[in-house]
Amino acid sequence: MRTPGTVGGQSSAAQGAGLPTGSRRLRIPRLQTLDSLRGYPNFRLLWIGDFCSNNALWLQMLTAGWLVRSLTANSPYSTFFVVTIGGLVMLPGLFMAPLAGTLGDRLDRRKLVIAIQSFMAVLSFLFAILVGQQLVSVFHAFLYVFLGGICLSITQTNRMALIANTVPREAMANAFATNVLTIPGTRMIGPFVGGILITTLGFFWNFTLESVLYLGTVIAYLPMKTPYTQRRPAQENTRFIDDMIMSFTYVWKDKRVLLYITLLGFIPNTIVEPVMFLLPVFTEEVLRRGADVGGYLVAINGLGGLLMALLIASFGFVFPKGKIILVSAMISSIVVLMFAHAFILPLAFFLIMIFAPSQTAFRTATVTLMTLIAPDEMRSRVMSLMRYSMGGVVLFSLVIGWFAGITSVSIALTVMGILGLVMGLGFWFFGRQIRELDA
Repeated sequence: MRTPGTVGGQSSAAQGAGLPTGSRRLRIPRLQTLDSLRGYPNFRLLWIGDFCSNNALWLQMLTAGWLVRSLTANSPYSTFFVVTIGGLVMLPGLFMAPLAGTLGDRLDRRKLVIAIQSFMAVLSFLFAILVGQQLVSVFHAFLYVFLGGICLSITQTNRMALIANTVPREAMANAFATNVLTIPGTRMIGPFVGGILITTLGFFWNFTLESVLYLGTVIAYLPMKTPYTQRRPAQENTRFIDDMIMSFTYVWKDKRVLLYITLLGFIPNTIVEPVMFLLPVFTEEVLRRGADVGGYLVAINGLGGLLMALLIASFGFVFPKGKIILVSAMISSIVVLMFAHAFILPLAFFLIMIFAPSQTAFRTATVTLMTLIAPDEMRSRVMSLMRYSMGGVVLFSLVIGWFAGITSVSIALTVMGILGLVMGLGFWFFGRQIRELDA
């Protein structure tokens, strides 16, 4: 009888030995969709909390974009503002990543997440009141999203690291894939509900619902235990700054492949991700529709990601994870290139739906690889590396938003797709270490 997380008859731990994968026979393993949820009560609590937290994130991203679009309707810089606020939530990751990772490795990760999510519950409700009283401006919206981004850079890194603290090593691959269900699933639910709320009741209720969802995360995490935490070795006179520096030293000297994976992440996380931020503009200018259709586009994108996450959670990684992240990065770019010319609604729905599976496959395989490679005392710091590629999206979004404003949203998407594809091909031909990886 196989344990949760087995793939093709081999455990994740066996895969983690780093043995060559060329001789491994390809076969479909048994169905294992709910193994981690059934077997580990603490993981169930984490999954529920992450479901609430990710719903809050997608709801915020959709609502903030349409709020800014509403506030700048008559401005020639409206497109620029909408795209910028879409990526702004990721900007703090550029400077918060080492801090967030070090905090998670030095403190109790569960308590850290509870504290940050409690703050966000209060902040989002206060912002909802500001919106409800019609006292909000573009500056307030940008400040709110930026503060949320600071909190996200801390919580997202440590929520991922907590997965390995709630399940044993042999169940990690299945647990990560199962947890990914909370991302596309919430991308489908949150924006669907949010788009309807915007068009019927207004922005106030969206931000109020966001506050309630953050509170839901706190409630789920309170009884959760972390039985698989490995305490760091006792070291005297270890300063905070020393721990921060140690993460860079570890990646550069001991595990250089983690650096290469991080650089590859700039394709799906920075180069093509702005397609989601451009959706309000694309919906209005190309499809000639409103916020409800914009919400449906994000929701059907979530459906595509949910189906891929279910596939991975059910059957594991049938192919080597290194090849999965390389191929999925290129597929994302190709889909964006096609979406740029989707001028009819059914085609736009179809393409934005199949964009998500490639992104989901990339991120699930990447997180699993990084977790299996890194020891627990370094795990938060290693996971924080992903924040660099995610944080870069706001800088690229500034350029894309400006470019879309002076040309068109379709031309901007075309450039994004071509750039991502060229970079992906470069990694495929020169990234042998990634291509052979299946930790």
